[in-house]
Amino acid sequence: MIAALLLAFALAMDAFAVALTQGARFRPSAAGGLAIAATFGGFQALMPLAGWGIGAVALAYVAAIDHWIAFGLLAFLGVRMLGGHVGDEEAAHALTGRALLIAGVATSIDALAAGITLPTLGVSPWLAVGLIGLVTFALSGAGVVLGHRAGEHLGEWAERIGGVILIGLGCKILAEHSGWL
Repeated sequence: MIAALLLAFALAMDAFAVALTQGARFRPSAAGGLAIAATFGGFQALMPLAGWGIGAVALAYVAAIDHWIAFGLLAFLGVRMLGGHVGDEEAAHALTGRALLIAGVATSIDALAAGITLPTLGVSPWLAVGLIGLVTFALSGAGVVLGHRAGEHLGEWAERIGGVILIGLGCKILAEHSGWL
């Protein structure tokens, strides 16, 4: 359960960073902030669900090394987040309509790859997907509100924290499945 919650928070950080910047730069209305939170939360829940489907098929063939695959994917995603790759393009324009949908996909691509690792977490993938969606919804909504007050400088740090969490989660999965813990 804790691993799923950590994954949810880590994956939500890129959406939080974009929502924070949107709040700071464009000050969307309450309805606009809700649309951002709902779109990001929805895509962040759907993408790992798709990844889980892919992983359920693929990991059946590579069960002996699934922990290495999970570690590699999560570490790769974490390192990308540490480099600040997400959010710049999505945050440069006010998110409405088609731009919001594109940003929803763009900020949740990492969740697709992370979804492949859901069978290795030891919790119901449905619970993990629900947590990812809810946490992203809540943090994105909070990001818009905080952006009004704190400015856009926090977004980059939020994404880096998410990267560290993903790397740590990958190491935990590798250590548990390799018998190191």
